[in-house]
Amino acid sequence: LFGHKRGAFTGADRDRDGHFKAAEGGTLFLDEIGDLPSDTQVRLLRALQEKEVTPVGASKPVKVDVRIIAATHRDLQADVTAGRFREDLFHRLAVGIIHLPALRERDGDIELLIDHFLDQLNAGAGFEPEVKLSLEARNFLLAHPWPGNIRELYHTLVRSVIWSDGDTITGDEVREALLQVAPRSQGVLDRPLHKGFDLQ
Repeated sequence: LFGHKRGAFTGADRDRDGHFKAAEGGTLFLDEIGDLPSDTQVRLLRALQEKEVTPVGASKPVKVDVRIIAATHRDLQADVTAGRFREDLFHRLAVGIIHLPALRERDGDIELLIDHFLDQLNAGAGFEPEVKLSLEARNFLLAHPWPGNIRELYHTLVRSVIWSDGDTITGDEVREALLQVAPRSQGVLDRPLHKGFDLQ
């Protein structure tokens, strides 16, 4: 994130700008911000507050002008309460919060994503005729809860396209392409609540 000076450690044969300096005047995207170790959280907070970073091996800080966009799969407010994430850093980052619901909560998006990904796969591979989904395959994709969200949907389609025998992907081919990950717990409390859930 912050770069280093030549000779700062074994193998540092030249100066290197960190991500903050490389993004100077622009935007730096920090993915999975909720998984940062506490010592890095402290350094990140300082960089955001002081608008400066100190490369490893440097004695003076360097000014940086960077906009931060951060993403996480974690509930940072709960992590702050539990002491796993610094409250001051949370408030520094939480300026404009966009909550992106899980794919299973966005029924209308699934069909759009299926069509988009299929168009992308057909264009990238140059299939003639284009690969399409049977009605059974499409219905199966629409009914699946997608615990792996968009990545799971995309890669299921990729596997379906690769292993399909013809230009129409069948329901069985989609089912075979779906990688079933065993749930962490089979308890009733761990079941997702989504459309079609029957309390009885």
